[in-house]
Amino acid sequence: MKEPMSSRLVQRIAGAWLGLGLAGLTLLCSAEATGASALDTVQSFYDTLLTTMRRGNELGQSGRFIQLQPVVHTIFDVPFMARMAIGSGWATVSSAQQQQVIEAFERYIAAIYADRFDTYSGEQLQILGEQLSDAGTVVMTRIVDSNGEPENLNYLMRSHGSMWQIADVFLNGTISELAIRRSEFASIRQRQGVDGLIAELIRKADLLSAPSSSTLSHADR
Repeated sequence: MKEPMSSRLVQRIAGAWLGLGLAGLTLLCSAEATGASALDTVQSFYDTLLTTMRRGNELGQSGRFIQLQPVVHTIFDVPFMARMAIGSGWATVSSAQQQQVIEAFERYIAAIYADRFDTYSGEQLQILGEQLSDAGTVVMTRIVDSNGEPENLNYLMRSHGSMWQIADVFLNGTISELAIRRSEFASIRQRQGVDGLIAELIRKADLLSAPSSSTLSHADR
């Protein structure tokens, strides 16, 4: 599955998703307990990404993945994202397979972020505000790379009681990552079935989170 990115900067940001450690997990738990807003959730995520980028070389590829996976589990609404990515076929998937898809997708998202956010060289992760849409609350952000090149990246947020989670990522502000995944997943399921999709997600996550992943071809990312 080729990552659907439009520039070098967006490649580091996507579909996908750190040096956080205990302090970061405490921050997330505190945010949930105090009823953090959608803006607060994205801000805390960006703070942890910057921390990880600054420790990128120290942690290494697999170290960043190990730090990131519990953060993805907390901040991303992966069950919803998996269901939307599968689409109408979700109801025909057994409960055991549904859980396997969710777990494999979560690993894949964590591996993408561990791979993309590898080092820090002056990037800025800016929160611009939020707005309501037909789909829900959208948090608008801008990522500015070390050369000053800006890219818009927006997050569709879902509320679960007092907690907000990321439900979709809009590349360049408008391109739905879930819509792209849905097309990819449908193609894999048509050729290999649900078990094939699960295996492919696990394979991709393992490749991206391996210490030698920097040597992978772009097609394997």
